[in-house]
Amino acid sequence: MKFSVCMHQFFGQYLTRIKGVEYNTIKAYRDVFTIFFPFAAQYRCVKVDSLKLEHLSFDLVLDFLDHLENQRDNKPRTRNQRLAALKSLAKMIRLMYPEHSALAETILNIPQKRYQKTLIDFLSPEEILKVFDSVDLKKKEGFRDYAILHLLSDSGARASEISTLNLDYFDPQKKSLSILGKGNRYRQIELATKTCHLIKTYIAKYRPYPRPLYKSRIFINQRREELTRHGIYRLCNKHLNKALPEKRFKEIKPVHSFRHSCAVNMLCSGKDITAIKNRLGHENIKTTMVYLRLDLSRKRRVQKKFIAYTQSALSSDPKMEKLLDWENKEDILAWLDSL
Repeated sequence: MKFSVCMHQFFGQYLTRIKGVEYNTIKAYRDVFTIFFPFAAQYRCVKVDSLKLEHLSFDLVLDFLDHLENQRDNKPRTRNQRLAALKSLAKMIRLMYPEHSALAETILNIPQKRYQKTLIDFLSPEEILKVFDSVDLKKKEGFRDYAILHLLSDSGARASEISTLNLDYFDPQKKSLSILGKGNRYRQIELATKTCHLIKTYIAKYRPYPRPLYKSRIFINQRREELTRHGIYRLCNKHLNKALPEKRFKEIKPVHSFRHSCAVNMLCSGKDITAIKNRLGHENIKTTMVYLRLDLSRKRRVQKKFIAYTQSALSSDPKMEKLLDWENKEDILAWLDSL
């Protein structure tokens, strides 16, 4: 049987119709097989179009994984992600081609490679406040960036989740926000007072009028389209680079550091591990358990100050007061010009 036929069934039927995986997973798996097919063809000394399912073997998969590490400089974590795609294919083979179940079981039994995990790169409350303070609210996109940074810190959401937020996901009366996460699973969280006020003010006063296709999105870019996750990466890079020392900035992952900080702050505030799991949208609580390994003997004074800041209203924010003064000044100047 040709491997190409198997691939069409894998992407066209198994992943979409049977498993119902999201589009990002399909793209990730596609990238894996874009690398795997040329390697397998060279390994078997045949053309890509001539590859058959019988060419797939335990040795081929192992050599491919070694090729990723040795020739493509992939880290063990990336190697494991590539292996996950091959194992998903093996599950389809076991389901749809029982005559090849022995081959499928062999691939499924390949263990993931262990690797040294790095320390969690979370931002301290002092650093988060510095990041907030680095935003220039007088610039065109300043208020939007200010609201997004607060939302990242408060919600622990991923960049892709922030970029796909719709207006009807946000309920200012209940201070709640619905988030569509991985695996097309929704979760609902309660927002801090300041975060809720910032989003409400942004929507009412600073949100550009979007193009028809993007009118449901909360955050809009300068082209009047939805703000993508890459746009969120760029704005986080910009403001963290301004607020943090160069050495510290290179140590962290700008967007994900807010996610880790949210979990750490919840842990410091006495929240249980299940509450953290639900807020971050982890499927398995084992993923959340990593935060229990941290030494959180830190200054309670700073923690209390940060919590008080997030629970305060906009009227007590010095940056907001400066912005309002500046806007009032601009209104006066415009009025004088009109005389």
